Amino acid sequence: MIKVLFVCLGNICRSPMAEAVFRHQVKQAGLEDAISIDSAGTGDWHIGHPPHQGTRDILDQYQIAYEGLKARQVRPDDFYQFTYIIAMDDSNVVNLAAFAPEYTGNEKRASIHKLLDFASNQTITEVPDPYYTGNFQEVYEMVEESCSRLLAHIAAQHGLIK
Repeated sequence: MIKVLFVCLGNICRSPMAEAVFRHQVKQAGLEDAISIDSAGTGDWHIGHPPHQGTRDILDQYQIAYEGLKARQVRPDDFYQFTYIIAMDDSNVVNLAAFAPEYTGNEKRASIHKLLDFASNQTITEVPDPYYTGNFQEVYEMVEESCSRLLAHIAAQHGLIK
């Protein structure tokens, strides 16, 4: 099983949006038995909360399910449980280091990427936080396109192309 963890700051806007969008794309591709998806935040302010209303509104607009999503914080074992950890911005990548257990070189660990590493437009490298900007539509468009390209990457890397 390939496991993907999306990470942002509070786990109520960007990462649950990416989780829901990617889960939808994986289901459409018929790969839900091969790919598992979750999301988490580097901060602990929103643990247990559902996605932000702006995230829920945009997912409703595109008829993408998000039932049961609740914010959680990154855990050290995530680095061993997941194949990929996908951060939304540079700050998330830096903050992930605080959670990472010491690496001995023997264990398999998740590879860490930023979501926009998979975007076609490489001039923008970070997904902006709509919690502060309110630009949920723009963020959705970035997430949707990048998740699609991430799925193609994972399918090719792991021989999942049907």
